[in-house]
Formats: sequence, C-alpha cells, structure tokens
Amino acid sequence: MSDSAAPTYERVADALAGLAARPLPDDVTHAARRTLFNVLTVALGAARTPQVSRLAATLAVPDGVPAAPGIDERASEANAALLTGFAAHLDDYDDTHLRTVIHPGAAGLGAAWAAGWTARRSGPDLLAAYAIGAELQLRLGNAVSPEHYDRGWHITGTCGVLGAAVTAGLLLGLPPDRMADALRLASVQILGHREAFGTEVKPFHAGKAAANGMVAAREAASTRYGTPVDLGPLLAAFAPDRSDPDELLDGLGRRWELLANTFKPYPCGIVAHPGIDAAIQAHRVGITPTRVVAVDYHCHPLVPELMGRTAPRTGLETRFSAVHGVAAGLATGAGGLAQFDDAAAVDPVLAAMRDRVTLRPSDTIARDAAVLRIETDDGRAVDVAVTHARGSRDRPLTDEELIDKAEALVPGRAHAIWTGVGRLAAPGSRGSLPDLLAGDRIEVGR
Repeated sequence: MSDSAAPTYERVADALAGLAARPLPDDVTHAARRTLFNVLTVALGAARTPQVSRLAATLAVPDGVPAAPGIDERASEANAALLTGFAAHLDDYDDTHLRTVIHPGAAGLGAAWAAGWTARRSGPDLLAAYAIGAELQLRLGNAVSPEHYDRGWHITGTCGVLGAAVTAGLLLGLPPDRMADALRLASVQILGHREAFGTEVKPFHAGKAAANGMVAAREAASTRYGTPVDLGPLLAAFAPDRSDPDELLDGLGRRWELLANTFKPYPCGIVAHPGIDAAIQAHRVGITPTRVVAVDYHCHPLVPELMGRTAPRTGLETRFSAVHGVAAGLATGAGGLAQFDDAAAVDPVLAAMRDRVTLRPSDTIARDAAVLRIETDDGRAVDVAVTHARGSRDRPLTDEELIDKAEALVPGRAHAIWTGVGRLAAPGSRGSLPDLLAGDRIEVGR
C-alpha cells in the first residue's frame, strides 16, 4: 500500500451521501444513461439464452420481484439481482472501464433492477444511485490496479459487490451510518477469479456481486454492524504490494471515472477488439479468406494473456480467443453475436482460419491498437493497422452506434428503451426498470 491512510467506511459513506444530495452533472447524467441503456439491452438480448433460462428456472418462486429483464418468472430480491447481473454479463457485450478492466454496468444493473422495484424511488434517484455505485466500483478499482487484476482476481466481481451495495443502499434510503455498514458487509462478500474466463462462472461473478451487494444493503437497513474502521485491510487484501487509498475520494464529485467508461462493439474480451477491427477492414478491402496462408497478429501483451485460447469449443470460449475474433472478422466481415456462438466455435472454416493466425505480442503496441500482417497464396503481404479500436476512449461509440447495437439485440425496440432510460432523469419519473420495460412492451427474441 501507499503511505496514505485509507479512509474509514464512515468517511466514504458520508462522501457518497454528499454526492447523492447534489444533482448529477449533465455529462455524468448522459454517461449514466449510456451505461444503463447499453447493459439493459445486453441483458435483454441474453434473456432467452439457455444459460439465463436455466438459471431463471432454478431461482423462480411463486411470489417475488420480476426476475430479470425479459424474464417472465419471479424471484427473491437478491436472486433477481443475481439473475439480472448474470444476464448482463453473459455475452461479454457490456461496458468496460479500460484502466481497471471493470465492467461496472452489470452488477449495478442487478442492484438497480431489484432495489428500484421494491424501493419505488424516483427516476433521478435511480439514475444517481446507479451512477454513484458505478463510480465507487471504478474508484476502488483504480486504488488497487493493476496488481489486483494481475494477481488473478476478476475485478468486476470483487469491486462490483461494493458498487452494488452503494446503488442498492441509496435506493433503499440508507443514512450514512447504515451505508457504512453496507460497505463493511459487502467487503466480506467479494468473489471472482480470472480462472473462470470463458465459462458460465464469469457472468455468475457479476450476478453474485449484484446479489451480495443487495443483501449487504438490505441487512444494513435493519441491523447495525461493527465500529468505524478504515479500508486498509480490504485494500491490502486486494493489492498487498501496491494500492493507493487516495483514489477512493480524491476529487469525488469534481472528477468522474464513469465518464471514462466505454462500450463494446463486439461480444468478447475488449483487448481483442483492435484485431477484429483490422480483420474486418481486411475483409472489406477484398482480401479473400480462402487465399490467406498466414496472419501475424501484432498486439499488446494482454491479448495472449487474456485471450490466448487457440481452439475454443463453445461460444463462451470464443469470447476469450483472439485468434477466433480475427478469423471471424476475416471470414465474415463481422463481429456480432453470431460470430461468437456455439456454431461458430466448431465451424470448420473458422477453425482452419484460426490455425493460420499467430499472436505477436509487443510492449510497443497500445491496448487499443493492433497490426495484422496478412500473407496470401500469391506471395503478397498486406499490413492492416488499427491505431484506436472502435469503442475505445479515443474512438468511442456514438449514441447512434449504441442504439444500433441495441437494435440488433432487441429488434424494433432500441429507440423506445433509449427514450425510456432518458426519461429517468426527468423530475417526477418513476425509478423502476421493470416498469420502464413493461410500459414500452419490450420484446426479446433470442
């Protein structure tokens, strides 16, 4: 840890209460709208997948809150948070904060879905709670990055628990002393390791982060826990050799990490996106996949570390195979859900193309950059370079591109959801996401 003393849970809770007492700045309101809209439509797009359907059936109860976006069953409050967070992260199509590699939207959505339904707060209250919970996640991530992630933790699961507790706690109207207890309870329910990447356990981390945060807030509402202590032990557990407690509160309310959140154009690990961009460019300029004999994929070292699978067997595994992303981009000129499903994983054409792609990591290449050197059977060698990937901070998706992405997930309904989420910022609007979707009669098809 750094020499700076970690703030107490009480001090953090007081600071969050002060933040919640002020209106969100306009740019933060817009960032929260984009984050919430994106992850809500991603969750809806996954609602009819076998994985979400199976989990929904397991968690279903006769009475309870709506179980998740696009799901007919009911569930307990905590399990609705779990299922919603799971659906939001299943396809790896949600948001990413590049500095920490946290996906803050999913756990926050689970907490906002469940607590917003039962608490019946206003739309501005819900949007603020969602934004502030995401902000706490990201600031905690900054405090322990990069060591925490490098040690094998799935930072979305670990930091997500505390962020979900903040979102739920604000929606439940917890005073600062109870919010401090919620944070304290959340801090002993962290979970998630990178070993789970490429399996259903990875989105389960986001779901359990939402559920554990929800439980922590609900429990803190009725029972007092602990005495004032600082967050030092938590930071030391997350990053024993180097953490920076100042990241938690420094500039809170003046500088928003949520503004640095980005959105994925492809449903896979974000470090592979530059290579997919380059492959799609190559396809569009007429490089014939059947004539490709070799591809050297020059990339950041995180690509083989996080996306090094060379022979994926399932759609979930393709999401952690950088060579698959390049193969799909070259062969099809696209990088949507169809390029990362179970059929694509075993497609013989894509399998043969994957075998021709070799990762060439280099410290000189930025995370959002890539160069493909493509050799064809006529002896040509073509270089295709991407300086900044689509969806990166330097090349962010526009609102229109975000809506287009959602339209592919919920055909015919993306504009209605975008408008509905935007209305949450209006005084007097209702802060219930289930009500929002019911009012717009959102349909799901996958």
